[in-house]
Amino acid sequence: MTAYVLGVIGGSGLYEMEGLTGVKERSIDTPYGPPSDVLVEGMLGDVKLVFLPRHGRGHRVPPHQIDFRANVCALKKAGATHAVSISAVGSMKEEIVPGDFVVVDQYIDLTKRRISTFFEDGIAAHVSMADPTCSDLAGALATAAKKVHPDHVHVGGTYVCMEGPQFSSRAESLVYRSWGVGVIGMTAMPEAKLAREAELPHATLALATDYDCWHESEEDVTVEAVIAVMQKNVANARRAIAELAKTLPDPTKSRAHGVLKGAIMTAPDKIPTQTKERLSWLLK
Repeated sequence: MTAYVLGVIGGSGLYEMEGLTGVKERSIDTPYGPPSDVLVEGMLGDVKLVFLPRHGRGHRVPPHQIDFRANVCALKKAGATHAVSISAVGSMKEEIVPGDFVVVDQYIDLTKRRISTFFEDGIAAHVSMADPTCSDLAGALATAAKKVHPDHVHVGGTYVCMEGPQFSSRAESLVYRSWGVGVIGMTAMPEAKLAREAELPHATLALATDYDCWHESEEDVTVEAVIAVMQKNVANARRAIAELAKTLPDPTKSRAHGVLKGAIMTAPDKIPTQTKERLSWLLK
């Protein structure tokens, strides 16, 4: 049986995974610089888990300065066969109550200055993002989340990713609501795009902390309010990951598997040597 490695990128309030055995820290160099922090590796039951705090421990890296390429590359180099992102979000629908989970299936990318591809400087590739999450992994994640947080898990929903680090204006929030999105956050993109390019089955577990600022009967979102709800959510998120580790799907059945085979447009002899070297961790 193939050994799976679950890569977890933790969001706000989720800086470490409890229940790991044989824990060790690992520093990984990438062609894009260091990831947000050292990786924490250990065994979660029978599955190896690699955890990376997206903002660094102590929440040192703001969303617009996260090196998403370094983070995804580090997980891939650490042997990850699956990638799950945990993200704090604002709810854009009345029925998504703060404290609820949303297993995202679509994204809208409104980021403005983040590098969203590994393919540049002499090589062009175009991967499909029509269905940006791995349906098998998302399904397993939803089942795991329901076991630990019953009646508070929404399966499917669109995550609109803004640049930040400021929260939305009320006008912006109302516009996004008119699009029918489920949640809003600052970190899902380009993380999901890069995971697809890295051929990693990927899913996002969004933790609703507030109603952004569109809700007339609720207070506008504040850091204090977000932290208060996150403290309750994090324990359930950790338990959901532990449940997921028991039922990881076959990554070779994911739409991310082998996605680069039909995506690279550039003739091999036209790719600069330096670019080939930089992508050696990804391209065989």
